[in-house]
Amino acid sequence: MIAQNIQTIKADLPPHVTLVAVSKTKPVAQLMEAYAAGQRIFGENKIQEMADKFEQMPKDIHWHMIGHVQTNKVKYMASFVSLIHGVDSLKLLAEIDKQAAKHERVIDCLLQMHIAQEETKFGLDEAELQNLLDSDTYRNLKNIKVVGLMGMATFTDNQSIIKNEFDTLKSIFDRCAAQHPQFQVLSMGMSGDYQLAISCGSTMVRIGSSIFGNR
Repeated sequence: MIAQNIQTIKADLPPHVTLVAVSKTKPVAQLMEAYAAGQRIFGENKIQEMADKFEQMPKDIHWHMIGHVQTNKVKYMASFVSLIHGVDSLKLLAEIDKQAAKHERVIDCLLQMHIAQEETKFGLDEAELQNLLDSDTYRNLKNIKVVGLMGMATFTDNQSIIKNEFDTLKSIFDRCAAQHPQFQVLSMGMSGDYQLAISCGSTMVRIGSSIFGNR
């Protein structure tokens, strides 16, 4: 079933859109089913769980950290993580840079924007984003590379609200990409709204339940 779900979703994705299989809480056996079907990018939201799975699984997998990151946990993934989605402060970016340097790596990161109506979601507003990108501290970080933005829409059935939030994020992304050519990734869209996200300009979707079933 997992293999079939992946094939169905991938057949539906435009060539420029990357599929992140959200595998949090799922056992390694299910991840290996997805792996056997050709999936190589997995997203986890807890660093310890991701590190455990990294140890057990093939080493050609790209591990994406998609959850909220605490600075004191960065060191546990710095040796292997491929992309960190939810970077929402300069302090966190500096810690990732510091830990990446210890492993002589450059870690790709996405800056998380707050586009939803819920206050509980993390992320920067546009002014905070600009201040971060304009800061000397950011310019001096050598072991991270900010490659784009990420955002989560409001949890609602109202498609016009979600579309408006995705459109907002895309316009912020376009303004940033004009100044920062390394901005290539716009991560938005999950199982319930990824097709809408793609129509609004997403280049990376994070899909869990449509692959692995509901939790």
